[in-house]
Parts: sequence; structure tokens; C-alpha cells
Amino acid sequence: MERSHDRFVLDTSTIFRAYSGRNLCRVPLTTPIMHTRPIRRPMPRIASILATALLVLPIAVRAQATAPAAPVSLARVECGTNAAPTDVGLRFSDTYAYSGLKVQLVYSCYVIRHGDDVMIWDTGFPRGTAATAPKASIVELLPQLGVNTAQVKFVGISHSHGDHIGQANLFPQATLLIGKADWEVLSDAKVTPNQAPITPWLTGGSKVDPLTGDRDVFGDGSVIVLNMPGHTPGHRSLLVRLKETGNVLLTGDLAHFHENYDSNGVPTFNTDRAATLASLDRFKQLAKNLKAAVIIQHDQRDIAKLPAFPAMAK
Repeated sequence: MERSHDRFVLDTSTIFRAYSGRNLCRVPLTTPIMHTRPIRRPMPRIASILATALLVLPIAVRAQATAPAAPVSLARVECGTNAAPTDVGLRFSDTYAYSGLKVQLVYSCYVIRHGDDVMIWDTGFPRGTAATAPKASIVELLPQLGVNTAQVKFVGISHSHGDHIGQANLFPQATLLIGKADWEVLSDAKVTPNQAPITPWLTGGSKVDPLTGDRDVFGDGSVIVLNMPGHTPGHRSLLVRLKETGNVLLTGDLAHFHENYDSNGVPTFNTDRAATLASLDRFKQLAKNLKAAVIIQHDQRDIAKLPAFPAMAK
């Protein structure tokens, strides 16, 4: 009995041609074909497996695409005691733009809830006897937001100045997010003699993440630290995407008040004029493209853009 592979292929090919009607007289339909191998048909099983996979895959993809994102909310916290309105013409323009203009500056921190996790953005002045010290610490205010200290996973610092880092050490369990260039300034005792606010991260007991670019904090695009150098070498701003309120941009100290922002003013104490102007341009493009509400953190006029504490924007 012939069992060669060639004969097997020939016979099955012949049968196919006979079946298709293109060579009906080549092999009579009654001709026995017992001399060939039994014809195995693995393809229906493979096709069945593939069909099942194709049915299951879209379900998995749809499940991933429709998985509910963690709810995000945002609140402003008072992190300093306001002084009298400031004559901003003295230091806040390197072109003498604001002569005689007085602005009420404030000290703002922000609490961002992402599901059960929390990020603090800027930490203001520390508690103490200084005239600018806050009347209550962030830790004391968190319970009014339904948050406990253990939930704070990240502390984001816009830049290295004392009115933004003062209470960071209240959250040693958190990862510190700060621009790499500003971290280098803070961690140099010759440049920053008062390192108390960042001691947990200097000693190696707490985790610091020096940023070199933008950072998607929670990995879902809802909270993004933005690289905006100029005020300081490693200065950052923050984008928060809220379901009901929409997109919110927190300036850090990219701008200090409305007139400063609107006219692209550069304070005399900024470290890099060109970088400041480039960052302002990028920030405004983001605000336009994202239709974002811009909150200038030091301008009292922008406090009302978020619900009054302890309410949170959602």
C-alpha cells in the first residue's frame, strides 16, 4: 500500500479537484481510496481556538478601556498668613512694569485626592512664630477633607523656596517629587542652610524622585507635574484633570499675580529670563489647548476659582 507523502498530497488534491467540479472524471467518486493515509483535519480545532480568542480579546480590551478611573478631586489649603498688600513694582518686574501696583499675595497649598491616594502640592510655610506662619498645619486640616496622613503618597514641590517647602517634613512616608535642579540646590547645605523641611529625604530614610521632565504622577494622565523652569532651574507647575470642573493648571511661581501672567513679566529674582518666557509660552499654550482654568497660586483673586475649604473641586 502506497503511503508516501507525495501520494497523500496527490490524492487529496485530486479529490479536491473532483469535488470542485474542475476534473470530475479524474477520479470516480466511487473509487476506493483506502491506500491513502487517513486524512486528519486539525484546522477546524485551530479555527475554533482562534475564533474563541477573537471573541474574548475584544471583551478584555473593552473591559480595560471602560475600567472606571479613580475619582480625582482638588482642594486649596491656606499655608501661610497674609501680609499687607505687596508693592509688586519693586521686585516682580525686571522692566519696571508695575510701578505703584499693590497686590494681595497669599500662600497656597493643594490637596489632590486620587481614589484612596493623596498628593500634596506645595507645603507653604511651617508652623511657628513667624508673622507669615499658617494658623494650622496641613496635617491638622486634612481630617476636614476626610483624609489621614497615611494616605499621602506624594508631596510635589513646585520649587525650592521656603514658602513652598515649609511643611514637607510632615509627610516622611511620601515620595518627594521635585525638579532635579531644585533638589540639587536644596540638598547642598552651602546653598540651603535650613534643610529641616527636607531632612527625611536627605537622610535616605524617605524616597525622593528628582524630576528631569514632566511626570504623570498616578499613571493615568489625571495629575501631571509640568517642567516649567525659569523662576528656579527646576521649577514645576501642575495639571489636574477633573471630571466635573474640567482641567486645572496650578502655576507654582511661574507667575505671581494676574498682571505678571498677562504681560509675561519676569521678576528680578528669577534665575533664567529666557527659560521663564519659554515656560510662560508653553503654559499658556497648554491652557488654551486644554481649555484649562489657570490658578495663580499667590494671587488672592484666584482663591475663588476653587470651592472654599473644605469643599473639593471634582
